[in-house]
Amino acid sequence: MPSEKKQCEHYAKFCAALEKNENFQKFKAYAEKILGLGNNSLEKTIAIAVALCLVCAVLVSFAAVALKPLQVNNKELDMKKNILDVAGLLEAGSDIDAAFADKIESKIVDLETGDYVDSINAASYDQRKAAKDPAQSVAIPKDKDIAHIRVKAKYAKVFLVKEAGAIKSIILPINGYGLWSTLYGFLSVDADGQTVQSINFYDQAETPGLGGEVVNPNWRALWKGKKIYAETDQPSLEKGLITEADIGEPALSLIKGVVDSSKPGSQYQVDGLAGATLTSTGVTNLVRYWTSKEGFAPYLRKVRSVKGAKS
Repeated sequence: MPSEKKQCEHYAKFCAALEKNENFQKFKAYAEKILGLGNNSLEKTIAIAVALCLVCAVLVSFAAVALKPLQVNNKELDMKKNILDVAGLLEAGSDIDAAFADKIESKIVDLETGDYVDSINAASYDQRKAAKDPAQSVAIPKDKDIAHIRVKAKYAKVFLVKEAGAIKSIILPINGYGLWSTLYGFLSVDADGQTVQSINFYDQAETPGLGGEVVNPNWRALWKGKKIYAETDQPSLEKGLITEADIGEPALSLIKGVVDSSKPGSQYQVDGLAGATLTSTGVTNLVRYWTSKEGFAPYLRKVRSVKGAKS
């Protein structure tokens, strides 16, 4: 075939060019010399080891470059899957990309004002990268950094679940330190900006079976219907890890043991993780931080003022 003939011609020209290359001839002569040495030769052992290392390095580099687009795509797909999951929209066997495009809208929020920022492309904005960029982030004062993250991005990417043009729920990115790791996840709240739908941590390295239970579906289900902000001065919670909150301030927290729904304040409580007090405290702190005025409180306040409005 013509194409095969052309490829053969190119290969022949390449080989001819190599034969004329002085450096290639030197390499060829050295290779023949090495191969002619005995197997107990130190020079031969070192030369072959170096050659193998170089070949492996080239192969690994090639694989990393070739597979990078696939890795990026898989990472984006996994993120969309987690967002659909926390929104209660993940269906087995469904097309993740199609479901996300059809049901979720990404928006950028200015954390200081709570306003949407249309000048930033929400599709390409990476909040975790922005938090590491001094030009796109701000340092958090120590007395306010209850989530122990030190810096935060100036802008956050939120995800809106809409139904008939109205906001049905809002998915907020959250992160904070637990016992061994920084936990990254999403908190899904109703359009009232007050009632929790679900929580999900997609990146964490807490102790399996203890703090790692933050990904347990049964524990995550306990969050549904809980309230974020204190509607009255929150009464003292005898088993609470954090025991008080003023009206309008974040009150949601994990407790030691099981929530007694008959007691006042239970709507702000979630069962703590058994044997994982520090992770439980970390989850409480990160949720309280991101729902405070340092986080999404200004935004959620504006959402509540236009609850259910068309957008």
